[in-house]
Amino acid sequence: MSSTEDQYATTKVQPKDFVSGWVVALIIASTGLSVSTLFLGSEIALSLGFEKALIAFGISTLVLTLMCMATTLIGNRSRLSTYMILHFSFGEYGAKIVNFIFGVTLVGWFAVALELLAIAIFDTAASTFSFSVSKELIIIITSLFITITTIYGIRSIEKVANISIPILTAFLGYIFYLSVAELESFSSLFDFVPEENGMTLFKATSILVGAAILFPVLMADFSRFVKTDKQSLASVLGLTIGTPLAYFLSAVPSIQTGEVDIIKIMEEFNMVIPAFLLLFISTWSTNATNLYSASLTFSTINKKWTFKNVVIVSSIFGTLLALFGFATYLFEFLEFLGILAPSISSIYFIHFFWIKRQRYNLDEIAKWEPSALISWVLSSLISVFTYLEVFQITGAYFLDSFLLGAVIYLAFQWKAIFKPAQ
Repeated sequence: MSSTEDQYATTKVQPKDFVSGWVVALIIASTGLSVSTLFLGSEIALSLGFEKALIAFGISTLVLTLMCMATTLIGNRSRLSTYMILHFSFGEYGAKIVNFIFGVTLVGWFAVALELLAIAIFDTAASTFSFSVSKELIIIITSLFITITTIYGIRSIEKVANISIPILTAFLGYIFYLSVAELESFSSLFDFVPEENGMTLFKATSILVGAAILFPVLMADFSRFVKTDKQSLASVLGLTIGTPLAYFLSAVPSIQTGEVDIIKIMEEFNMVIPAFLLLFISTWSTNATNLYSASLTFSTINKKWTFKNVVIVSSIFGTLLALFGFATYLFEFLEFLGILAPSISSIYFIHFFWIKRQRYNLDEIAKWEPSALISWVLSSLISVFTYLEVFQITGAYFLDSFLLGAVIYLAFQWKAIFKPAQ
């Protein structure tokens, strides 16, 4: 993609920086190989059993794929970043409100990945070297390194990750093979009976949707670089194939070993050190990217802030969350995202295709777009009630959020939609 400093943050991508949709698909697929994603696959498989876990993987992937297919075309045809697209649909000041939510979300992911990485380091030190060190100290030190990486060296660590991630994929595939080889038959996976823990198929599906719900919203950031419409749709396969594959590769060994911690799983196969090194590099890169994206988002709220200072403040906030055990609330956090984010996608989809009729001019951005903001707030509030099961609409609150955002926004913009094209 572009080597320019601003990465077309506020301008349209130029043809010289267009890439193939398959390049973007691989980038998207690589994001699934992080300690937090593998943790989700393992946790849900052990909570639901293999058959229901596969159903949850499939349904969540289908929902996210359809949403991404809608929004990927907007990025491809407008050639603008999500940040700029939100300026058109929500207004200059409204976009700052939405971006603040995204920034907090990315810091939340930073905290979760930081905590899970610290646990992996702690377990590796204890099991392999019989060495014990405070998890809090590990969190602080790894946060410091990731923060320095984000400020000065994110490009170099990403280049390393581009090599390590395919190797990690192959490595996980090998562990999957060893797990299956120890089974009497593959069908015995379906005989696994999970312990009672209160997780339902719907809850698991909701958690998985929440885990990747920012993809539909932020898909334009990727697809704006893709050459054609068809290739931008093909780039969505990075999520459609990559994310459930990561869940699947972690689910089978977890059922076989009864462990949710990836390091403890690798310990069962006497491969702790190579697994840890690969996982450490890929998670370091992913978390540096989380911090980088969060800081960029916060920087758009007040352009007087220096990027370096924003990175440091964001890192301190994320580190504090990790120290207070934010990963404990991971599932609730993901369900919360499933309430807030889907309606944003449907609102800017309608705005681009039906109100602006696929024409965005950078000199036509309003300060406020009240109808979009009100639609987002109302759809989110109603979705809270469907989430709490006060009443039901579709039976899935994340779909409620998406559809309500569209319906309420359509009601506000009825006249604009049927206004003759200029």
